Amino acid sequence: MEKVQRKNGETKEIIRRYRTFRYELIAEGVAVGALSGLVVVAFRYLVAYGDAILHAILNFARENLWCIPLWFVFLLAAAFVVSKLLQWEPLISGSGIPQVEGEMLGEFDSCWYRVLLAKLAGGLLSLGCGLSLGREGPSIQLGAMMAKGVSRVLGRVKTEEKLLMTCGATAGLSAAFNAPIAGVLFSLEEIHRHFSPEVLLSCMASSITADFVSRNVFGLKPVFHFQDIEMLPLADYGHVLALGLLLGIMGVVYNRSIKMSQDCFQKISTHTVRLMVPFLLAGTFGFLYPAVLGGGHSLVEELSSGNMILSGLLLLFLLKFLFSMVSFGSGAPGGIFLPLLVLGAVIGSIYYQGADMFFVSLDGFLGNFIILGMAGYFSAIVRAPITGIILISEMTGSFSHLLTLSIVSLVAYIVPDFLRCPPIYDQLLHRLLAKEKKTDSNLSHVEKILVEGTIAHGSRAEGSRISQMPWPRNCLVVSLMRAEEETLPHGQTKLQAGDRIVVLCDETAESSLKKIIQEECETVEV
Repeated sequence: MEKVQRKNGETKEIIRRYRTFRYELIAEGVAVGALSGLVVVAFRYLVAYGDAILHAILNFARENLWCIPLWFVFLLAAAFVVSKLLQWEPLISGSGIPQVEGEMLGEFDSCWYRVLLAKLAGGLLSLGCGLSLGREGPSIQLGAMMAKGVSRVLGRVKTEEKLLMTCGATAGLSAAFNAPIAGVLFSLEEIHRHFSPEVLLSCMASSITADFVSRNVFGLKPVFHFQDIEMLPLADYGHVLALGLLLGIMGVVYNRSIKMSQDCFQKISTHTVRLMVPFLLAGTFGFLYPAVLGGGHSLVEELSSGNMILSGLLLLFLLKFLFSMVSFGSGAPGGIFLPLLVLGAVIGSIYYQGADMFFVSLDGFLGNFIILGMAGYFSAIVRAPITGIILISEMTGSFSHLLTLSIVSLVAYIVPDFLRCPPIYDQLLHRLLAKEKKTDSNLSHVEKILVEGTIAHGSRAEGSRISQMPWPRNCLVVSLMRAEEETLPHGQTKLQAGDRIVVLCDETAESSLKKIIQEECETVEV
């Protein structure tokens, strides 16, 4: 009886806080943004410092050949250390975004400080040694884990913890790329996958705070600095459609190549041997073709100079693409965000060089095609076009190309969607869930949590009564918002399009409940 009363008390407290904590959550979002921003800024600074050291070592070794064997010995040692970090905390593998998504779905419950420490160390070693990986995925995971730590210190319930983790992920992307709006949109499109005033306001507070922290360290300039780029004439918009089609096809190639690479590396039994391949390859490219090392930030601005010929661009794309597949497929800690943007920029440059041979009117618009290539390739691979459009606009400091960015992103989105190629982070998450499924026995204390959903026009739930819905066991609809007014629902309440429902469930039922809400309430029947 005492246990039942305690559970009922916890349930009432969860519902009470949900209805009253909007402004408190904004304040917590600011705190999370500041702390996550500091962690990500430190990571970003150390990555940049490590890149400078890497190129200094490579330049020294070219003039002192006796250093080359020592550098390869160091790379092998670094691969060994990263493999031990992966064994200590497997959830630091790859970008970290699928891990955060899995935690939001209730599939994982990671130890925040272990992930924080291991991801920092593993990410710095992997990126510092020149693997073709990005800082944004790790930044998002670091931000989310910092937020989880804040939640645990403050003793917050799971529902609030997930909101704070969304704030942390937002802050991570904002601080990594100086892109506060894109950080919010990415969290809503990819991480949280649900819009509500609480999520939006708290994420905005966190993102703006993290961006403020970042700009105090790295300055006010955008991440990519282009000279003034003129608007593409309307007569040349056919090239935007053609480039979008090309980017969509190459996006399918990218996602399927990632899967193939992971399948190949999975056949290697030990982490250490898997990681030796990209680390040794980084050493080889460091002396033979250093342009493919690292995320490739400086490469984008080099492309805009127009000094590379078509054959050089084709070789650059091929080697950068293959090295990116090897680096990520090995499971090394690092993201795909920045490398895929760089590959998109190269594709845009290749299209420009090829088309410019036949269309004189394209002269002077190289920068346009580089920007379009980045946005379109992001849309094709990640399938978050709005985030991609705003991200590229913020990273380049120009919002004057929204029309062409929208067109290329839409076309690049449609192609892989038509070919039934899943978005990259969904693909990675499904693979991760198959390997590391959380079991109920891992839960020392099963909490009650709140899950939100919106009834879409044309969904199966529209017009249904709450009692007719296939809810999992131990679930209860506790709130229904209709036209900004909250009503107390009951079994005979008929759901209408636009209703926002809040469902109380056990932590163990969260994943199945979210799947039912997505399929029954948010998927349009055709």
